[in-house]
Amino acid sequence: MKITEKIDDNICKLFLDGKLHAYHSIELEKCVNRVIHSGCTCLLLNFKGVDYISSSGLRVVLSSLKQLKKSGGKMVLSNLHPYVMEVFEISGFKQIFEIYGSEEEALKSFEV
Repeated sequence: MKITEKIDDNICKLFLDGKLHAYHSIELEKCVNRVIHSGCTCLLLNFKGVDYISSSGLRVVLSSLKQLKKSGGKMVLSNLHPYVMEVFEISGFKQIFEIYGSEEEALKSFEV
């Protein structure tokens, strides 16, 4: 999995590309932890390049949300592939996360 990080206007965007399974979920977890510990309170996970997510991937995404909320932050998801969206729906995660169809919509959710 390739993870590209970009920070714009105090919003940290992580662009994910590849399959998010057990091995790669560890990479994502380390990246999110680093971003949160650097002081980021607004995090956007862009799933545009992700066409598969395992239960390990779901665990990392949920744990990241909980960790960010503890520090008063906000995390949103965008551009979920239809299969990944189906996994979020079946698992009940769709009700837990703010999910947007595009990065632009997701970024608007951070506006005060």
